[in-house]
Amino acid sequence: MQDHPTTVVDLFERREAPLHRLADDAGAIADTCHAMALRFHRGGTLRVFGNGAASTDAQHVSVEFVHPVIVGKRALPAVSLTADVATMTGIAYTTGLDEVFAHQLRQLGAAPDIALGISVDGRCGNVLRGLTVARELGMLTVALVGGDGGSIAATSAADHVLVAQSDDPRVVKEVHVTTYHILWELVHVIFEQPGVLTPEVVA
Repeated sequence: MQDHPTTVVDLFERREAPLHRLADDAGAIADTCHAMALRFHRGGTLRVFGNGAASTDAQHVSVEFVHPVIVGKRALPAVSLTADVATMTGIAYTTGLDEVFAHQLRQLGAAPDIALGISVDGRCGNVLRGLTVARELGMLTVALVGGDGGSIAATSAADHVLVAQSDDPRVVKEVHVTTYHILWELVHVIFEQPGVLTPEVVA
């Protein structure tokens, strides 16, 4: 029996449910943004990492914070751990691929920082390892994952886990792009509200 050809309607419907679920996570996203804003307020740097297509997302996130596309928005410190090919391949060769982010975080990270790991299926060993080490260092840890969240969501490595609930990696990537744009925008909204980050509010 021949499968029915995919239609444009099918393509949109495939994306509808994951985006509705993202909207349902508005409270968790708001909590994540407030925690991130607090770390930035205390002098922290955002350190972002992922594999393959997620490595380009990591660079996208970092440039959004460092050089905001919206004129007048505050620049915030952010670094993509995937951008230095020499460092990544050097660590992978001598220590193993699972350590490419963890090693950088040990050398470059500090307790006030934020570690944001991106994994399309939640099963990237080096992203999990990076988040685990970051949390041990006292960093705020955030994970953007897909599918059922995988091993990253199943552990306590991330303080905040935001799941794009789809098994289609293309849809997961699209939801992740929407998610980190929301993270960027809401962090700035929080910064623009007088008193939100004062000690008596965040204590």
